[in-house]
Order: sequence, then C-alpha cells, then structure tokens
Amino acid sequence: MKAPTVYILASKLHGTLYIGVTSDLIKRIWQHKGNLVEGFTGKYNVHRLVCFEQHDSMIGALTREKQLKKWQRSWKIRLIEQDNPKWLDLYTEII
Repeated sequence: MKAPTVYILASKLHGTLYIGVTSDLIKRIWQHKGNLVEGFTGKYNVHRLVCFEQHDSMIGALTREKQLKKWQRSWKIRLIEQDNPKWLDLYTEII
C-alpha cells in the first residue's frame, strides 16, 4: 500500500490523537506499533490506526495533514466516526 497517505492514530476510543503522513502506510504503522518511532506516539501509546486517506501526490497529502492538524478535536472525531464509528484498528484491514 505505497501511496501518499494521511493517517490518524488513537490511543483508545476518544483517546489521544496523532496525525501523520507517509508514502508507505503499512510500514509506518508497523513502526508506530513496534515503538520504533521515538516521540509522541510511543510516549502516549498512540498506536491504533483509526482513519486514513490516500492522495494522488505527496504535496496533496502534506496539505491535508496540515489542514487536519488545525481542525478542532470535535471535527477530527466526526471524521473518524464517519467511516469507523467503533474506532476499530484498521491496520488489520490493510496488511
């Protein structure tokens, strides 16, 4: 699944959120889950893939990431729950 992708990770249902961008979603989420990525996600145990969007270009994905990071938390929750109301870990669906 190599494509420019914006993703949202959560620690749990309605928990701490993290928004990132990658060109290889499977590899990047595997890195987060294995705590191979130092920083926020490891410190706060944010490893559940709850939402992702693929884009045609990395510029498009980066633009969307910046947009989402500026959103209010309630808007991010609404985006997640639009397609994933139970906040299931979508990683198992993409591997």
